[in-house]
This record gives sequence, structure tokens and C-alpha cells, in this order.
Amino acid sequence: MTKKIVVTGMGASSPLGGTAPDSWAGLLAGTSGARALEHDWVAKYELPVTFAAEAKVRPEEVLERPVAKRLDPSSQFALISAMEAWEDAGRPEVAPERLGVDYATGIGGVWTLLDAWDTLRERGPRRVLPMTVPMLMPNAASAAVSMHFEARAFARTVASACASSTESIVNAYEHLQAGLADVIIAGGTESAIHPITVASFSSMQALSRRNDSPETASRPYSVDRDGFVMGEGAASLVLETEEHALARGARIYAELAGGGVTADSYHITANDPEGRGASRAVHIALERAGAVPDDVTHINAHATSTPVGDPSEYVALREVFGERVHDIPVSATKASTGHLLGGTGALEAVFSILAIRDRKAPPTINITEMDPAIPLKVVGEPQPLGEGAQLVISNSFGFGGHNAVAAFRSYGD
Repeated sequence: MTKKIVVTGMGASSPLGGTAPDSWAGLLAGTSGARALEHDWVAKYELPVTFAAEAKVRPEEVLERPVAKRLDPSSQFALISAMEAWEDAGRPEVAPERLGVDYATGIGGVWTLLDAWDTLRERGPRRVLPMTVPMLMPNAASAAVSMHFEARAFARTVASACASSTESIVNAYEHLQAGLADVIIAGGTESAIHPITVASFSSMQALSRRNDSPETASRPYSVDRDGFVMGEGAASLVLETEEHALARGARIYAELAGGGVTADSYHITANDPEGRGASRAVHIALERAGAVPDDVTHINAHATSTPVGDPSEYVALREVFGERVHDIPVSATKASTGHLLGGTGALEAVFSILAIRDRKAPPTINITEMDPAIPLKVVGEPQPLGEGAQLVISNSFGFGGHNAVAAFRSYGD
């Protein structure tokens, strides 16, 4: 029998704020987290892109030094957001064997890896820290969260590029449906604003080069968009079965109604221009939610602000919704946050849930002129979603042809 899976806690550390409420407030205010990078290495390596959307609150400002010291920044962000989500959920009482972790990263501990390489070259092997590998491994964030909360049901890791954390949320949905846990901490993290990643993304012409105007550089759907803006941070959800949540008297934000994961098998970096895998992921999410396309009231789009990616998502959405796609309010929140890579889906899940709670679609900033090839109803100012049941889908698509979609429904309507 299908169970209801509900969201009872949320946390986030993003370019807009150090908590989920602060990030949401910054988003609704139409602010941008993008800024010029104030690091010596920008000039040292003559990087063609000199800005990014760094987290507004550094993790070392939140975590105790002994804890932060043994974690890569990506794991630090993960732990901070998970701690916030757990507190927000009211510290659920659950047996360790019934508490699981589904966490994600797109790249992993890039700073730890490359700092260790610098140490090896400059100071020799004896100076490389013994904790280097445990800090850089992709499952480090999941392990850190599971150990902090003594989660012993499982601690699983997803690495599917920019679809990673939405896929981790869909996995959590499946694991709760299967009865493998009663409560799961799910989410994703990334801290990869490093000279090598900036140089690599720049070389593939993926990043915006508006160095003179970082705040307006990320402009999804705008006719003059020229690439995405790198971001960093993490977001976490506490998910549990409705039965468990009601038994402990938990506040319920929304229902995680369904999710879909597919693969394009098309190209390592490019989306399928026909959007076939993406549209299938939406169909699967809606089918699992017991919903039809006409039930969807809002879309949080992947929309990275790239010339190729934005149109392919529109093609996928048009296949699912037909002409009605032009009437559904669409938010492209990377215009404000930048692209958190493996952390972006979880952050956008938080935004989708808060849109349901507040019945308000967040704005998409920086559009100078809508691309006529993408005639979506993009939200320019915070827009009321109206009365009645809400069903919001959140899309994430990643390098390697990974597609993941989560569907959230208002609870109790």
C-alpha cells in the first residue's frame, strides 16, 4: 500500500542566507547572491570568470572548530543544514535503526583533494593529512550527517551531477515507501568554487562572463543569457511517513507526493534537445503522486541560464503539459542563488515547499527580455498561488544525462 511521505523539517545554507528562512526571505526580496570573488587565486591564475555566488555565512562561523577541522567544506555545509532541519522538525524521537540518510554531492571534496595536492608538491608526502581521503570521498557528507545523528538504518550517497540532491530526495521517498526507515534526512551539498572548477566550466563556455555585473549575470530565459553562475551551500529535508509524523504530533509542511528519475543516454554535458528523459521524469513523478499534469500549480524549473539548457527544459515541459504550460507560474530561482550543482535540487525543494506554505511563487530576477523561443509564464514578482490544493514540481538535470523531478503537494487540502 502506498504511504504518504511528509516533510517535517528544512534547513539551508545558501548564497542568500545561512538558514532556510533567511534564504527564502532573500529570494522573495529579489536579491542576488553573486559577488566578485575576493581571493588571491582569481588574479594569480588570470581566471576569465571572476565572480560566483558564495555562501552568505561561512560554515566555520557556525560549527565548532574541532568539528569543522575534520570535514571538507562540502560536508560542513551539509552538517549545518541537516542540524537546522533536525531542529526545525522538533528533534524527532526515532530508533537509530529506523533513521536513514540519503545525501548527495555533485563533485565532493574538491577543496580537500586539491589542497592536499598542493601540499604534496610543495612540502612532500609526510605533510599530507591522514584524514585527506575520508574528507574528500563523495560519501563524506552522508557519513558526517549519519554519525552526528546516529542514523543506522543506512547512509547512502548520490552523485549525479546537478540532479544529485533531487535524486537523493526521490530515493528517500522510495526508501520510506519500502519501509526501510521511519525518518530520513535527505539533501545535497556542494563547495566547489575553486580555481580549477572555475577554469574548467569557463573552458566549456558554461559560465556567464559578466564580470562587470555579477548580480545580474544569471538570467534564465532572458534572450541575452550567456551561462550559469557557480554557487555553493547545502539544503536538507527531514522526511518521514505520515503515520510516524502524526504519532509524534509533528508540524507537517507538505507532502512529498512523488518523484521520478531517468537518464538521457545522450551526451556527457548537453541535455537532450528533445527533452525526452526530462519529460519522462516529470510523468513518473506525477504518476507516483496519483496526479495528472492539470493538477500542477507551480514549477520550480532547473533553468540554469545557459543558451542550450533552458530551451530543452521548455521542450520537455511542453510535452508534459501541452499548451497549458504557458499558463503555469514558473520560477527559475538560480537567477538569485546561482547554481549549487549537487546542492541545488535540495535548495529548490526547500523553495518549492515554502512556496506551498506561503502560497506564493518566488520571483525570477534579471530577465531583460524573454527569449521568444521559451514562452513560459515566468514569475517576475512574488505571485500568489491562490486557494485550494497545490502541487509543485521541482526539476533538476545534470551532466551525464541525469534527470530528477520531485513533486510536493500541500498537506490537508
